[in-house]
Amino acid sequence: MRILIAGLGNIFFGDDAFGVEVVRELMRRDPPPEAHVEDFGIRSYDLAYAMMDGYDATILVDAAQRGQPPGTLYLIQPDPAGAAEAPDAHSMNPEAALRMVKTLGGEPSRMLYLVACEPENVAPDDCQLGLSDSVQAAIPGAADMVEELVRDLLKENPIPAKGGETHAVLQQ
Repeated sequence: MRILIAGLGNIFFGDDAFGVEVVRELMRRDPPPEAHVEDFGIRSYDLAYAMMDGYDATILVDAAQRGQPPGTLYLIQPDPAGAAEAPDAHSMNPEAALRMVKTLGGEPSRMLYLVACEPENVAPDDCQLGLSDSVQAAIPGAADMVEELVRDLLKENPIPAKGGETHAVLQQ
């Protein structure tokens, strides 16, 4: 079993850096050899090529606005079929990454997950470094969630991939 854990986000847009910070935490925790942990930031082409590199499962980590209180964590199974429009190489989010993989002629991992956090501040119009307190506090829980998912995948007891489904909403 080979697992890709990919942190997404722009460190200059406040809470959008959530995925980047979670993978930094995971790297400090010494992940198992079956898991490749990488900060992809806003590098959509690099992520797309990595996703086509024969991984059995991919876990994307990103901020996601879903209307819950800031700091809420989600485990989502994105629907790869829902990413049909043309990719934008300047926009990095799970849907854009899936579109890029398809545009390049590849297929994403057979098991695809998104560990996400409800952001408090995402400021695309002006530079804002640093996470809000609520999102910063969610990092250890998100790292725990990823580690638990990796353990389940390595036990060959994964959450069945159904696509487009949210499996857990955890309040911080």
